[in-house]
Amino acid sequence: MVATAKTAKRTARREQRRQQLIDATMKCIARKGMGSTTLADVAGEAGLSQGIVNLHFESKDNLLNETLRYLADEYKAQFNKTLEKSGPDAAAKLRALIELDLRPSICDRRKIAVWFAFWGEVKSRPTYRKICDERDQYYDDVVERLASEIIAEGKYKSVSAESVAIALTSMTNGLWLSCLISPRTFDRHKATDAVFEYLCKVFPKHFSK
Repeated sequence: MVATAKTAKRTARREQRRQQLIDATMKCIARKGMGSTTLADVAGEAGLSQGIVNLHFESKDNLLNETLRYLADEYKAQFNKTLEKSGPDAAAKLRALIELDLRPSICDRRKIAVWFAFWGEVKSRPTYRKICDERDQYYDDVVERLASEIIAEGKYKSVSAESVAIALTSMTNGLWLSCLISPRTFDRHKATDAVFEYLCKVFPKHFSK
């Protein structure tokens, strides 16, 4: 029992250190960019030695891979939690997901800077591309399914669920970019209203101003 408790404590401490380093990595990337961020920068940001960084991740590539994986997993966890809490109605679920994407915990300038930094590297980094593609495909599949349910329920003609999913993804990415490059003028309430205005036009029986 004592040995088990000690092992659990060491594991918790190790996970805490890893999370501390991942958080520091995101701060460094948001501030300096991915290419300019070094392991020494991360160690300094975390208040730890570079040896600790090497102990937990061994290399910058591993640290960056794990940082992206954490970011994707964090988003997916909030995404799924939102789906579960929003009830069985497809329109309510879609509304909740749009609100999630523009919530401060997700539409956060530092996190968005990190997302865009990784997206900018997907062409030459297969691991980044795989993680980002998995996240994007999951999002698109869920949104397209919800749009299909709304189309069937409302008997909407000439509306493509795939097109709705593409449009919503494009709008969200564009609004995230606005948050990143124009933080002083970005208004998340107006941004949310803009997305719902689109949905009002596509699904007038389910969304209203």
